[in-house]
Amino acid sequence: MAAVTDNTIHPAFEKLRSHRIDTLNLDVEEYCHKKTGARHLHLAADNEENVFFVALRTFPMDSTGVAHVLEHTALCGSERYPVRDPFFMMIRRSLNTFMNAFTSSDWTAYPFASMNRKDFDNLLSVYLDSVFFSKLDPLDFAQEGHRLEFEKPDDPSTDLVYRGVVYNEMKGAMSAPTSQLWQNLSSHLFPTTTYHYNSGGEPDHIVDLSYDDLIRFYQHHYHPSNAIFATYGNIPAYEHHERFEELALKRFEKQDIELPVRDEKRMYAPLRVEQGYGVNEGEDTNNKTHIVVGWLLGHSFDLQENLEGQLLTAVLLENSASPLMRALETTDIGLAPSPMCGLEDSNREMTFVCGIEGSEPEKHKDLEALLENTLQKVAEEGVSEERLEAILHQLELHQREIAGDSFPYGLQLIMSAISPMVHGGDPVELLDLEPVLATLREEIRDPQFIPNLIRRKLLDNPHRVTLTLRPDDQLDARRQLAISEALAKRKAELSSEDVAQIVDRAQALEERQMRKDDDSILPKVDLSDVPLQMPEPEGRFDGDISATVFARGTNGLVYEQVVLPLPALSEEELLLLPYYSALISEVGCGELDYLQMQDRISAESGGVGASFTAKGRIDDVQDLAGYMIFSGKALARNRTVLTRLLRDVYTSARFDEKERIREIMAQIRARREQAVTGSGHALAMGAAAQGVSSGSWLSFRLGGLAGIRGTKELDQSIKDPAALDAFCQQLTSLHDKIRKQAREFLVIAEEEHLPALINDLKASWQSDKGVESSRWSIDPVSFVTREAWLTSTQVNFCARAYSTVPMDHPDSAALTVLGGFLRNGYLHRAIREKGGAYGGGAAQDSVNGNFRFFSYRDPRLVETLEDFDNALVWLQETDHDYQELEESILGVIGQLDRPRSPAGAARHAFHNKLFGRSSEQRARFRERVLSVTLDDLKRVAATWLVPEKASTAVITSPENRSLVEGLGLSIQEL
Repeated sequence: MAAVTDNTIHPAFEKLRSHRIDTLNLDVEEYCHKKTGARHLHLAADNEENVFFVALRTFPMDSTGVAHVLEHTALCGSERYPVRDPFFMMIRRSLNTFMNAFTSSDWTAYPFASMNRKDFDNLLSVYLDSVFFSKLDPLDFAQEGHRLEFEKPDDPSTDLVYRGVVYNEMKGAMSAPTSQLWQNLSSHLFPTTTYHYNSGGEPDHIVDLSYDDLIRFYQHHYHPSNAIFATYGNIPAYEHHERFEELALKRFEKQDIELPVRDEKRMYAPLRVEQGYGVNEGEDTNNKTHIVVGWLLGHSFDLQENLEGQLLTAVLLENSASPLMRALETTDIGLAPSPMCGLEDSNREMTFVCGIEGSEPEKHKDLEALLENTLQKVAEEGVSEERLEAILHQLELHQREIAGDSFPYGLQLIMSAISPMVHGGDPVELLDLEPVLATLREEIRDPQFIPNLIRRKLLDNPHRVTLTLRPDDQLDARRQLAISEALAKRKAELSSEDVAQIVDRAQALEERQMRKDDDSILPKVDLSDVPLQMPEPEGRFDGDISATVFARGTNGLVYEQVVLPLPALSEEELLLLPYYSALISEVGCGELDYLQMQDRISAESGGVGASFTAKGRIDDVQDLAGYMIFSGKALARNRTVLTRLLRDVYTSARFDEKERIREIMAQIRARREQAVTGSGHALAMGAAAQGVSSGSWLSFRLGGLAGIRGTKELDQSIKDPAALDAFCQQLTSLHDKIRKQAREFLVIAEEEHLPALINDLKASWQSDKGVESSRWSIDPVSFVTREAWLTSTQVNFCARAYSTVPMDHPDSAALTVLGGFLRNGYLHRAIREKGGAYGGGAAQDSVNGNFRFFSYRDPRLVETLEDFDNALVWLQETDHDYQELEESILGVIGQLDRPRSPAGAARHAFHNKLFGRSSEQRARFRERVLSVTLDDLKRVAATWLVPEKASTAVITSPENRSLVEGLGLSIQEL
């Protein structure tokens, strides 16, 4: 079906061009607003999930986080909607499939998506008013940005402290060494432009931002003449223009906006820099240094430059067979390649970065020599045309694939187009890669093409920075002492009027936070707008090969899964599953070593891999079923080789390349350790819930904090050759068990490709149907947890968990609604607005039968745990409006109806059926959600959420050891 287009042009807009992109099944339409010069990119597609996005070019010239604080504060009330928090209020009055705001290095964006037209229009009116007519109340700046308060806000005898949502968000974000690594490298690669600064804000600089600075930045940058609008979906551009004009644009005239947009001054000699990052006092600092080298390249918005950069990066770093990646993985300079490795092409000028982690400061020259020798060798020997064809194949596959399982597909397309629009390039060129891929195919025939790129962009490019980031176990203490002394000095200098002003502002802010606004001025959807049931794709079953087949519009891609029940395993074998799954596509196979297999996977597919999944029954969370899943995807023309590739990996993967396995394990360890600062709330919830059910215990042991600690211990132990031998033998034995199992298949493709795909499956698999063996099972789990996990962090992550009910229990729906009800009505205000955490909430997990409270990047600890309990008191003792309940029900329905990609929806339907989640059961759950009452919420909370039975876990820093011991929490070292 053709994309939805309309040739009618709104009189306020000029149509610049229209361009059909067949590989994406859409038409790109570009418009300009005549009066203000605002640009609009419309991606007209036959898709009901419509996306809106407006970006302002923002070029901060300091690290106060002004653009980031403004992004938060702009959403706290506007001219037409003068309520305290319209953004979060709309989240719960909406059927949105996505709502957020982003601060990038040189733009700030406000996107949303919805499948409901009424909802889309509601959100559009709130977003446009928030962006162009924001109230920017000083108290909202104090709440979202930063403020000085006494530790007890009404007691001037207590210490002065800094508080604020963005302040604490960035304290958490900048706790991660990788965040410091990138920011420090950028500051030296870009000494004079906006990229020198941290657009999110450095905590020590955020406190220097004034309210007047914020207002000036808003008035200068938030104007339609500096705006880029983008939309995706089946709403015609004309209808968007009507709304843009009526709600915002007609009130503005064109404005010439001066922005510091310029290229970086080029360096004529490489630079070496050494800096420190904080680790816990007394912590072992051996093998904890990061060393990276970064080069400044050409313009990101020049398509030729951009794709040359992508091609070069893939040649050098795509996988373990790529020369630079291989050198970094196998060197003894460090433990693993740096997560910074790759091309950064979202800034005006691109950067190419590679390096190592787990090293020592004195090895920076060794790394430089390794990189130079490797690059020189590639420049001299060149790269085979077959390898370059495989890389172009990956670019083509990536462009064709319809994603959207975690992020709306239309928003992904818009995000890829926004960078050239911000920097003056052509967004259509970047979306329609077919012509430039054809050009590149011609260019790679020249054997000197890649060598010349390496010389020009890297070897002969003096704008290069080598950054050594070493651990410093005194740095955090020095920083904290400096902050404490500065605050003490500031307190000593306060006049009585200053003291009264700080106390009065804290009181005014609390009164504002507790005030109940008239939310009737905000538009909303209600339960009458909810569809009775969202359709789910239907598969058909081929009994000859036990294959479930889905015909879906996959845009020329095919997807295959080999699915088998997990055989009976010992606990030791069970704990190997995450490593087995991660390693199986990284090792050799049959006659091919791991380097040859990496090349084969890249040439024949869009990737293959394995995963383990386990869920309880819909009526018993303790009765788990587990499956191993081998997955692959490819362009339809490669369907036959994909089937063979998956079979070869499944049957013939080898775990005898011991050094390779040790290298990958070091990388797994590094990635897992880095996950704590970004996913601390999920890890804390997992730790709190570990004793609630067998599924929760399994998640905690395999992928949670216990899994991270186990990975560290395993990685350390296999440095001993005998232990490494034993580990490889265990993996081989596990593989032998798994590959003998009887199996079934999932196949997803367009209808015309399915018959050939089924024939390929039968040709490859029918002679070996596997054997039925005893299936894996796990004993029920039930115990209370009270733990504090200590790690290097400037903020806390708190969680509490209760044992509840499985999915098909009559109380599951009310508990699911309760999570949103507690977040909306109590926790958001208590934990984020008043407490200063970046986030907090509650949720029912019916798969594992538990209810969890959590906080994210939280400056508090004891008070947050008290807030979890106080939320339950508030629920029982407060009179609640029906509208609050309706909002929480809408939130649950929005999650149930979240759209997926064509392949993702088919996968979801298959795996639902695999675990006994029938359409009848899901319809029953939906009906129960829609019929939940306020009395139901109070009843299920009183029944299941009894504080004396709660499990608790926190992630915090070692300096809070005595505090958490005083709470009766057992100390766990990460």
